[in-house]
Amino acid sequence: MTTATDVVIVDAVRTPSGRGKAGGAFAEVHPVDLLSQTVQTLLERSPAVDPGSVDDVIVGCVSQVGEQSATPGRLAWLGAGYPSHVPATTIDRKCGSSQQAVHFAAQGIRSGEYDVVVAGGVESMSRVVMGSARMGADPYGARIAERFAPGLVSQGVAAELVTAKWGLSRTQLDEYSARSHDLAAAASDSGAFAREIIAIEAPAGPVAVDETIRRGTTAEKLAGLKPVFENDALSARFPEVGWSITAGNSSQITDAASALLIMSRRRCDELGLTPRARIHSMAVVGDDPLLMLTGPIPATHKVLERSGLALSDIGHVELNEAFAPVPLAWLAEFDVDPATVNPRGGAIALGHALGASGARLMTTMLHALEDNDQQFGLQLMCEAGGMANATIIERL
Repeated sequence: MTTATDVVIVDAVRTPSGRGKAGGAFAEVHPVDLLSQTVQTLLERSPAVDPGSVDDVIVGCVSQVGEQSATPGRLAWLGAGYPSHVPATTIDRKCGSSQQAVHFAAQGIRSGEYDVVVAGGVESMSRVVMGSARMGADPYGARIAERFAPGLVSQGVAAELVTAKWGLSRTQLDEYSARSHDLAAAASDSGAFAREIIAIEAPAGPVAVDETIRRGTTAEKLAGLKPVFENDALSARFPEVGWSITAGNSSQITDAASALLIMSRRRCDELGLTPRARIHSMAVVGDDPLLMLTGPIPATHKVLERSGLALSDIGHVELNEAFAPVPLAWLAEFDVDPATVNPRGGAIALGHALGASGARLMTTMLHALEDNDQQFGLQLMCEAGGMANATIIERL
């Protein structure tokens, strides 16, 4: 049952995932242009919506330097030729930035301040290198160093700590990673991504399919890759770690953008549009900053408590595959059919374009709920610093 005060998703699109390095599909596409094409296509798909009626454009982006430093949502909007009176802002909640953009859009609509919002994200990891926003700088300060002595660690090392804490084997990580590629390849080949992916014009021609999926990936092939984060100092500090995280069981560095058209149900009805889903429940949590990647576990408890739903009500779970131990640790904590988790593959196969991933996961989940005639979907995102967003949407 929906009401006039509900927050609804009218449409959701994403670009293909391009490899985030030289020679990648979007390596010659400025991130503003990548996002601009995405936003423009999103609105062109709903001609009843006057672009001038959009109250805000809320965009997630993590590396807000260089080509991504000047409020990319604002520039993308202007680049699309849309009215200059529409504002934009940029959100950084690390990997959950564009999921948080959706949350802020929904909160603004629920408060009565907004009626129509474009929420999404962009990250060009080939052109704005991950970590470039703090290159050569200490982001922590003396108080963090004192509280968390001898120091916090990178996400890769945190993934090793999660692997050790949950007793996961290298074989489990690699088998899960091969599954991600298999599922993504099957979804791509079956046309399951066709409705959510929009073609992007690049200098070499239009790009309409993900280029990150590695068909034929097996756990046996992945087993030959060397661990990335092992060193003597860390081994001495964390003797419990077996060093299992490789490039093959980690998310891929990618270039991508994604966007959703979000409205109040009242405005949606006034425009004669058909809502595709409603934002049912939202939560955000902080968790252990050393383990860092475990936030989806308490976030799940919090969002389910708020929603009044049980995990048995959830037909589809999108849990960002920052590293293979993230979904495996979550699965160890909850009685859930693994087949419901990332059934179309995840970031290990489809890439993790930091600022765009939250909206990308939601876009994929929305389309999968429709294709499979499922009612509720749960999206979870682990984030740097030990945070996590959780969102439940209900297909209408």
